[in-house]
Amino acid sequence: MFARVFATNSLCRRVAVLLTIASCCSAQAQPAMDAWFEDFKQSASDEELYRFLYAMPKGGDLHNHMSGSIRTEWFLQLALEQEQRGYHYYTRVRINNCRPYGTTDEFGGDPYLLLFVNLQQSNWEKLPQCEQNEFVRLQEMTEEQKQGWLNSMRLDQPWEGRDEFFQTHWQRMNDLYVNPYLDADSLVRNMQEFGAEGLRYIEPQIDVQGYLRPDGTPFTPDEVANIHRARLQEPDAVATGVTIRFQLSLLRFIPNAEDQLKWLYEFVYNNRDLWVAVNMVGREDNDKGHPLRFLDTLRELRHKFHSVKLSIHAGEVDEPNYHVRDTLLLGADRIGHGVNLITDDDTMRLMRHGPYLVEINLISNLLLGYINDYSQHPFPEYLRTGIPVALSTDDRGMWDSTISDEFFVAVKEFNLSWPEIVQLSRNSLFYSFAAEPVKQQLLTAFDSNIAAFEQQALTDPASAQAADAVSYGFLCKRYQLCSWQGGAEAKN
Repeated sequence: MFARVFATNSLCRRVAVLLTIASCCSAQAQPAMDAWFEDFKQSASDEELYRFLYAMPKGGDLHNHMSGSIRTEWFLQLALEQEQRGYHYYTRVRINNCRPYGTTDEFGGDPYLLLFVNLQQSNWEKLPQCEQNEFVRLQEMTEEQKQGWLNSMRLDQPWEGRDEFFQTHWQRMNDLYVNPYLDADSLVRNMQEFGAEGLRYIEPQIDVQGYLRPDGTPFTPDEVANIHRARLQEPDAVATGVTIRFQLSLLRFIPNAEDQLKWLYEFVYNNRDLWVAVNMVGREDNDKGHPLRFLDTLRELRHKFHSVKLSIHAGEVDEPNYHVRDTLLLGADRIGHGVNLITDDDTMRLMRHGPYLVEINLISNLLLGYINDYSQHPFPEYLRTGIPVALSTDDRGMWDSTISDEFFVAVKEFNLSWPEIVQLSRNSLFYSFAAEPVKQQLLTAFDSNIAAFEQQALTDPASAQAADAVSYGFLCKRYQLCSWQGGAEAKN
């Protein structure tokens, strides 16, 4: 029924369907479970609450940059394992002042005065001897260097924020992210971790351009796509029970962004078995990437291609503007972040009970300074005025967090009810870009799993708390939850 309704172009019918779904979802949450959860919130310790939320079945993660979702401990392990494929990595651990004054390119793609920049051997060999001596092989790092390396790509200090994130993390990662095998292995590691938390769907943003072989020669995009296809068929990936659909990302402020957008649309269209959408990313405070720049290009593309979805980072800025409104005009079905949507009254009214979802990233917004504390976050206003929302992780490896952390923050800071928690997970599946049959399978499975979990919590509450729950740095530092698996690692 839902597929037939959504095949129409009637906004009124779409709104009616969404209202029906919201009503059905609320009805699914047993009144006894609602009351039980309210009592549980009052009596549970923070650790008990987190273990419960970790064990709880969840839907999907719709806003996930795979390159930023890899915990640095995993990154190091996976990078060292790439030696079996011929990849050897070096990282800069000292500065020998090898470059002449005024040529260090500190605000470009190759900043010289930056420690823990990673190079594969074919690029390290191109450096002059002086610069080669600044690097060591990853496996030869001292313990002090190793700890510095692990901390270099996560926001682990109070003075770090969006500039550290945007201007050093990706530059340090460098060659680690142009190995498609490392990329694919990292995806499966994330699938395993998400699966352990009860998540069943991820829509990661994974690129297919710019990848290199160990000798420095390029892979074609089709070769990269096939590496991912093959990796997802391997037993350890299948065993996670997590469904994957990919987005391709466009760095919105680059000079040739319109041409790149055309290429991305065509690639998604030709690879619809796994790729479902294009996502515009990058700092919104760089005005060269403003949404309306792409209006004519997208209208041209819609003359040629169908079944290519669009999600855009919008509203991830400090100033009031109309980026969310303009993003809807571009044809986006989902808004990434939407923090400043609350400053645009007309668009707020448009989105209430409507077909557009806001991907909420609570931890990201705090650590990057788009809010100073959670009392400033508009999430509860969106949720409780009927604007569709779902929780997502953004760059969880760099936050040192989990999807369960997002739910924990939402419950602790905004006193979520049980029906609201269930609705957030259902939204993350209903508004996914998966094909309709896949989406319905995921929703049906979630409804069954959450009903079983509710019954488990009501009849045997202790069994509804995950004994093997894992927490990392964010939860440890902000909520002092450091005492179980992952806790010792998180304290470092």
